[in-house]
Amino acid sequence: MTRVAVNPDLFRWARERSRIDTLVLVSRFPKLPAWENAEAQPTLKQLENYARATHAPIGFFFLPEPPQELLPIPDFRTVAGRPVARPSPNLLDTIYSCQERQSWYREFATVSHQNPLDFVGALTIQTPFAEAATTIGRAVGFDLASRRDCPTWTEALRRFIDQADATGVLVIVSGVVLNNNRRQLDPEEFRGFALVDRLAPLVCINGADSKAAQMFTLAHELAHIWIGASALSDSTAATTPDQAVERWCNRVAAELLVPLGALRASLEAGEWLPDTLARLARTFKVSTVVILRRLLDAGQLNQTAFRRAYAEEVQRLAERRQRSGGDFYRTTTARVSRRFGRALVESTLEGRTLYRDAFRMLGISKTGTFNEFARRLDMAL
Repeated sequence: MTRVAVNPDLFRWARERSRIDTLVLVSRFPKLPAWENAEAQPTLKQLENYARATHAPIGFFFLPEPPQELLPIPDFRTVAGRPVARPSPNLLDTIYSCQERQSWYREFATVSHQNPLDFVGALTIQTPFAEAATTIGRAVGFDLASRRDCPTWTEALRRFIDQADATGVLVIVSGVVLNNNRRQLDPEEFRGFALVDRLAPLVCINGADSKAAQMFTLAHELAHIWIGASALSDSTAATTPDQAVERWCNRVAAELLVPLGALRASLEAGEWLPDTLARLARTFKVSTVVILRRLLDAGQLNQTAFRRAYAEEVQRLAERRQRSGGDFYRTTTARVSRRFGRALVESTLEGRTLYRDAFRMLGISKTGTFNEFARRLDMAL
């Protein structure tokens, strides 16, 4: 039986990169410790299975040493004030799939003679926060009155996404890699990212996060689009990032979602803090953590009270974190963006895009599923 000579370091690299528990991998590949210690070599079939299990390109196992995988966009994430050392394969594959969709849509927009979007890169981080928030809010059509009419965070988020889509931004919301529910995205690794383009600006939101948290992420990433800065982020309203760009985007997002003037007008004297958080979160359709930060900004909380309340809210929200699910076609639309889905269906039905390529970018495998997806999009038009 033919064995494949592999540098043992590559087995360890793939295991650590995958973030899969070692015991889980050893239960599937009992010879893994021997492979890592250069005491045995796998067959080609075993190597293919191991590469598939760890989501590592099999070609990497034929390299002389582990590769250095760099993120293709600026990385503003930090853990304990330090940059994140290694991206997971789930994050990398999500960025790559979004880049592929963006590239496809850019070509579609060019062929369709769509005009470049003037708002991409229209602002700078020197633009005052309130002015920037007002500019973005007017362009998207996102205001407090429309949010107050929404009965739930889910409906408010859906309206926000639809409004951003109408301006020309591809908004992708997914908690998994493509449509693979076994490859869950981790909100602790990233909350969202923005890919800037004058024809196909794209925002990706980690759908494994809570709906209320996704509202802030979308506002934050739209701020990135308006200053023309692609980036990977994990910012929340409660954080104070080291990078000037992230600080600016945080402040703009907070002002867009909860204007200080409107917040102060909504305060009630003597109200218990948990009641204030719950009431204002319902009013503004944002996370209670966002409300906490804005109360701090408004001088209603000191740093000590803020930190204590923040820790309690983070723990409570983590226990209530929502996962993607429900109607398959609605979920798939969210995972690719409605604007992209409509364009891809149109191009495929007209014969300009191969069904094979459309299936790959949608994460589906059957013609019947594609046709039903197209039908659902037509019903929503």
